[in-house]
Amino acid sequence: MVEFSLPRNSKVGKGKHFKAPESAKRVKTFNVYRWDPSTGENPRMDKFEVDMDTCAPMVLDALIKIKDEVDSTLTFRRSCREGICGSCAMNIDGTNTLACTKHIGEVKGDVNIYPLPHMAVVKDLVPDMKHFYAQYESIKPFMQTQSPAPSNRERLQSPEDREKLDGLYECILCACCSTSCPSYWWNQDRFLGPAILLQAYRWIADSRDEMTGERLDDLEDPFRLFRCHTIMNCANTCPKGLNPAKAIAEIKKLMVERQV
Repeated sequence: MVEFSLPRNSKVGKGKHFKAPESAKRVKTFNVYRWDPSTGENPRMDKFEVDMDTCAPMVLDALIKIKDEVDSTLTFRRSCREGICGSCAMNIDGTNTLACTKHIGEVKGDVNIYPLPHMAVVKDLVPDMKHFYAQYESIKPFMQTQSPAPSNRERLQSPEDREKLDGLYECILCACCSTSCPSYWWNQDRFLGPAILLQAYRWIADSRDEMTGERLDDLEDPFRLFRCHTIMNCANTCPKGLNPAKAIAEIKKLMVERQV
């Protein structure tokens, strides 16, 4: 279970209760975090009863149904609906995950839905991702080379080198891992967090990139890298089944090896 924190100095109040039609035979209750900073009101939890006989099976389907049929002011992000874009990352049933790949049937009892923990909330289930993406930009997430590019072909790598990128390139930057990390909760102003460090290692591990030394120099800082204490929340919550802690350990290993 991942701890959820509310906006500072706020209390969650009891919100509205939207009941399912009387004809509904299979009803599921969704308790959804609501907060609109423009109103000046405290956050609240609204309760929506959904007829499951008229709802598709994923949590995102229920949210879309609620927005379309019950309360059009409900705000959340979504795009691909296939677990690829990471837009609908949120805290569902105590775990950071993607609403589009979370099956409603996996949740016993009410479905409790919050925005990603320990991030500023823009509105309802929408977290502010500006700082997260600024950290991503800081690692220069693109291939850097010094040698001239081949004139008649792309830069090649062996199948063995290509395999080293497995478990890294699949990251969709949903921020589920970073927002489940206690070290990131307390030090996100300086600690890059699991998602960004996994992305950093993706380029360090790429045989075509020629700036490994510079990338390691940028990460060699008491906070940017070494706030990771291998708690493993990141690996447990990643909706793509990746292991950011392993990538961070590989970076630390390279740091030690180059000092020997």
